[in-house]
Amino acid sequence: MKYLFIHQNYPGQFKHLAVALAAMPGNEVVAMVDVANKRPASLQPGVRLISYASPKGATKETHWYLRSYEAAIRRGQQVAKAAIELKRQGFVPDVICVHAGWGEALFLKDVYPQAAILDYFEFYYRTQGADVGFDPEFQSYTIDEFCRIKVRNSNHLLSLDNCDWGLTPTEWQASQFPEVYRSRISVIHEGVDTHIVRPDKNAQFVVSDTLTLTAAQQVITFVNRNLEPYRGFHIFMRALPRMLRDCPQAHVVLVGGDEVSYGRMPEEGGNWREKMMKEVGAELDMTRVHFVGKVAYERYLSLLQISAAHVYLTYPFVLSWSMLEAMAAGCVLIASNTAPVTEVIRDGHDGLLVDFFDAQALAERVVEVVNKPENYASLRENARQTILQQYDLQRVCLPRQLDLLQKLPGMLAG
Repeated sequence: MKYLFIHQNYPGQFKHLAVALAAMPGNEVVAMVDVANKRPASLQPGVRLISYASPKGATKETHWYLRSYEAAIRRGQQVAKAAIELKRQGFVPDVICVHAGWGEALFLKDVYPQAAILDYFEFYYRTQGADVGFDPEFQSYTIDEFCRIKVRNSNHLLSLDNCDWGLTPTEWQASQFPEVYRSRISVIHEGVDTHIVRPDKNAQFVVSDTLTLTAAQQVITFVNRNLEPYRGFHIFMRALPRMLRDCPQAHVVLVGGDEVSYGRMPEEGGNWREKMMKEVGAELDMTRVHFVGKVAYERYLSLLQISAAHVYLTYPFVLSWSMLEAMAAGCVLIASNTAPVTEVIRDGHDGLLVDFFDAQALAERVVEVVNKPENYASLRENARQTILQQYDLQRVCLPRQLDLLQKLPGMLAG
């Protein structure tokens, strides 16, 4: 079988799937990536890496409702050009796996009409019932913005119509897509490599030349790609003074950059870390609060392994890999009572749930976990068991993904 993977930031969600297929006798695997984000081919044994030209963004003259759609069309056009050249060279895939979020999937059926196309669908935008309007403090929308959000789904709708099957990681994310398409979307998470992400009592996290933290200390952890409201950074910061007051020996480590992955920067300028430090910084003992920015994956895992209490907050939105990895590492997880978190965590069994907006309730939970760790040992064990049973890469998720891909051509032919 011949497989083509397409992702502007390859490997992305296809990291393990592409390698597993490439390792099977008789398979040929090609991956296509935006040339600006090209990864070394050596990171993906058996996968031939090619690139497409980086597209221009939308023009200023484009109606602002349509700018994201124009950008998607421009990207889809560049992918189609690269696919045509690949076809000219003799590579005609049996199956194409593509992330649909940025327009890469739009024109593939026109280039490869006989290929089975599996689109990875991450999020369908809604003006109600999900992230939009969830947090009135930092989100206010005009009718113009609601219209723009609806039009933003144009890329998704065309991709849904063009693909043969869809894939998404959680039931809640699947439920956001129009009902007419849901019967053709499989729910399979990318999975957690529990051989790598596991408890380690001997782990250490080096904060500085003078401070190394271990599991013997009280370490409160908060991890996101960027520190921003979508992932509850403002709520965590407002809970922080009480955590420090009631856990006088605790250290708090925050991982994340100062950009935004979702949403907007503060209206008054600067970044969210600066904004929240202006609000609560005077109440914090900064010798025990450590903003470490973005860290290498190995350091991030070590931090999870020494965590006494790990906090994960999110708007109703895409579920972060870090939450599942924290569970696999045996963390006591204090998380927001929001979808799709509640799809994974049972309150009091494998984690603790709090109202997203209740900073005091969050602080109380964290303080209790940090000061009475013996009462929460079962949560650590149960959290890892949840991942082993439902999200383990090698035993659960990857076999289901491989089964879907291998059956897809036959399913369509039937």
